[in-house]
Amino acid sequence: MARQKPIPVVDLFAGPGGLGEGFSSITDENDERRFVLKVSIEKDPVAHRTLSLRALFRSFQKGAVPDCYYDYIKGRIGRDELFNHPSVPEQARLAAKEARCAELGKTPHEEIDGWITSALGDTTEWVLIGGPPCQAYSLAGRSRRAREATAEFEKDEKHFLYKEYLRIIRKFAPSVFVMENVKGILSSRHNGSLIFDRILTDLSKPGGDFEYRIRSFVVPEEGPNLDPKNYVIEAERFGVPQCRHRVILFGIRSDLADSTEELRTASQKFVISPAPSEVSVKTALSGLPPLRSRLSKEHDSHEEWLAAIRSAAEESFKSWRGQIRKDMESAMAFALNSATQHSSAGGKFVQCNVVTDQSMPQTLRSWFHDPRLKGVLQHETRSHMRSDLARYLYAACYAKKYKYSPKLENFPDRLLPDHGNVENEHIPFSDRFRVQLADHPSTTVVAHIAKDGHYYIHHDPAQCRSLTVREAARLQTFPDNYFFEAIGRSNTRK
Repeated sequence: MARQKPIPVVDLFAGPGGLGEGFSSITDENDERRFVLKVSIEKDPVAHRTLSLRALFRSFQKGAVPDCYYDYIKGRIGRDELFNHPSVPEQARLAAKEARCAELGKTPHEEIDGWITSALGDTTEWVLIGGPPCQAYSLAGRSRRAREATAEFEKDEKHFLYKEYLRIIRKFAPSVFVMENVKGILSSRHNGSLIFDRILTDLSKPGGDFEYRIRSFVVPEEGPNLDPKNYVIEAERFGVPQCRHRVILFGIRSDLADSTEELRTASQKFVISPAPSEVSVKTALSGLPPLRSRLSKEHDSHEEWLAAIRSAAEESFKSWRGQIRKDMESAMAFALNSATQHSSAGGKFVQCNVVTDQSMPQTLRSWFHDPRLKGVLQHETRSHMRSDLARYLYAACYAKKYKYSPKLENFPDRLLPDHGNVENEHIPFSDRFRVQLADHPSTTVVAHIAKDGHYYIHHDPAQCRSLTVREAARLQTFPDNYFFEAIGRSNTRK
């Protein structure tokens, strides 16, 4: 069969590139890519550096990525050395320019439009993807801002960044678009009206010569009577090891939809099929070496860490007469015994043989694994205060014993945070210390996980820590060779 020309993709509000990576992974019967990213736009400079590095990686055929890429992600050479390496040809360096650091809504439209026009050339059939920022729509974001004056919330520009997405549709009329956002967008209101209704209307009739048919990926029906909840994809039902529920709109230009007979006669082909079973946290993280946490604001060593968690176990139950005390003391003693085996806190690169659990689906195992890595990237633990180590140890033991993560009401008095709201009958964020249960998919992994470590406690009490960057990446199904740039990372070898 003749080789098909890959379909161009433009990614707006790209973040570190997860959506684009998914499109780039789709291949035809000849194992050739069906989509090629042409432009990715992201305002955050660190995420942009991640995007440009991945663009460089993708510019090579499978199996042909030069050794210098692996030298860079393992920390053996600097970024400048990588991008100027003789093994990286000029076309690969140019491919890295697909990633643009710009803020949609503030960067001049002429500049944005110029990038897209140049990238598409004379191509008329292409795909627009992306997810406008969701803070104004998310339930958590709205809860945090509940005390703000209504006027301040109403004028938040994030409500309408989807209009930047809409403007690109109006000007360039992509064949297809895929727009992602949080489930909270379904209930978010502005001036009394549902924002989601406005978005659907605007995307269906963006202006210009074309209209769009907005479809769901999970039901074959379409039209104005479709329940908005049918636009929600529950990721854990489709083989992703996290409970990530997102609204995803699948827009098809009406002239193409009308000429595609299968949309009428076999619309089920345009719906994704659920996986045979869910993938658990334990399965998704299998093969990654067990690690201990670090000690914050004091000397750190394996011995000091062991002493800290032993002390935590001894002090946790003083003056506590909880009915489960005996069971929890036994569970924590068992965890402490196992903790003696975990001397490493990991590193930017950990050399090891990665052997995943046999329960992991083969497609996911192949997706994660890169035999050229010969180890694990960015598997390094954070430092935790002694008081939090005690809470992590207790919470992980509780979750392992009772199969659910404890809330503050389940903690001994000595482990409660020093916070005024703890005495409140209606404690806000009572699940602030959340264990990711071993036998279930994780909760939603957010981009700012570094700020919310208490929500991502490792299920193994003996490791007594929050998740590493690589573990979070696994739960979000980023391949193991996907490298995330960090703030302040030097261009020179370290």
